[in-house]
Amino acid sequence: MSATDSRQPGPPVVAVVGGGQLARMMAPAAGELGIRLRVLVEDPASSAAQVVTDAPVGVASDEAAIRSLIAPDGDRAASVLTFEHEHVPNALLTDLIEHGTPVRPGPHALVQAQDKIVMRQRLTELGVPCPRWAPLPASSPEEGRAALAAFLDEVGGSAVVKTSRGGYDGKGVRVVTSPDDVADWFAAVADGGPQLLVEEKVPFTRELAALVARRPSGEVRPWPVVESIQRDGVCSEVIAPAPGLSADLDAQAREIAATVAEGLDVTGVLAVELFEVPGPDGTPTVLVNELAMRPHNSGHWTIDGAVTSQFEQHLRAVLDLPLGAAEPTAAWTVMANVLGSTLDELTDALPDVLAAFPEARVNLYGKGIRPGRKLGHVNVSGDDLGEVRRRAVAAAALLRGEALARVEPVALRQAQDPTTTEEEANA
Repeated sequence: MSATDSRQPGPPVVAVVGGGQLARMMAPAAGELGIRLRVLVEDPASSAAQVVTDAPVGVASDEAAIRSLIAPDGDRAASVLTFEHEHVPNALLTDLIEHGTPVRPGPHALVQAQDKIVMRQRLTELGVPCPRWAPLPASSPEEGRAALAAFLDEVGGSAVVKTSRGGYDGKGVRVVTSPDDVADWFAAVADGGPQLLVEEKVPFTRELAALVARRPSGEVRPWPVVESIQRDGVCSEVIAPAPGLSADLDAQAREIAATVAEGLDVTGVLAVELFEVPGPDGTPTVLVNELAMRPHNSGHWTIDGAVTSQFEQHLRAVLDLPLGAAEPTAAWTVMANVLGSTLDELTDALPDVLAAFPEARVNLYGKGIRPGRKLGHVNVSGDDLGEVRRRAVAAAALLRGEALARVEPVALRQAQDPTTTEEEANA
């Protein structure tokens, strides 16, 4: 029986933990479907609280706040509890399920996105291709350093060390050539901090993302595999579909995403971040980098470039409603993130952005400006990838406060060569 059947009559209520831009972008889809959204926000001025009327204030670690979110006094109980981030106590979620509240994705799945060591162990069991990796002993800094030194010798002297919990957007990740490079992290582990793991530094040619949605009854829908372009450890652009991706590699990436969704019993949207690497015979193949069990930055293009956006699909999935078509609506869609700005208000740039790029779909998150922060994104769709990418990148740059005369040549060169860095394009 679906969540919509198990609750009292009336529109379903979806309770969401987290008040950031992902919850904010669920609101239009919820409104169109007649679904009521109730969001636990960290601050009354948070991104989601600006657009969702039912937005109680509380933190994800507060058991009373979570319980009030799903069953507030004098109001309808939630049909389902879902998330826009993974930082929710699993013991509480297990208790909620035992007392009749559907939690999607469930804690048994969510832990894979919370703890990278648990994730790597489970993916290895499922036979999903991953970089070589190993947990670093937490018993003492000396044992951790010795294990890291041995791993570095095995993989050629350079590797990636990650904190098992809490990292995102490049945080909690370091490329190392010596145990001394993470001496402070070993000290933090000794003080009760998250355990560390080490992975080989993969010689990838590009980064891809495969998004799927899965509902409790088992239906799975994938979107086209996309290419994501990172700068300083943060997603800067997404190209949908991934250019030059062979049919075989596209099928492999989608199959991996479906295997993970089913093997981990994920409900809702799942994002599988992938490295494209040369295989033993030189043919491209993929390795799994990270997982996210929620709408994801690599899927924002779907708002304007797919039949069903990831936000509508997530709501459908967690309510166990039939999933929507996921085919693209244009030959190409490029999403460009707005990362930081020199403007006092991003809306100050709207007259210039909308005049120069009337086809651009601007989505601002209502967040305070600080360097490198994800403040919004721009989607542009069309038939010519170079032109689509140029215009998306240029529109986002205007929102960062850059002058159009400077933006255009840089954006054009980056669009012609997706591997060109901003520094190279400015040279």
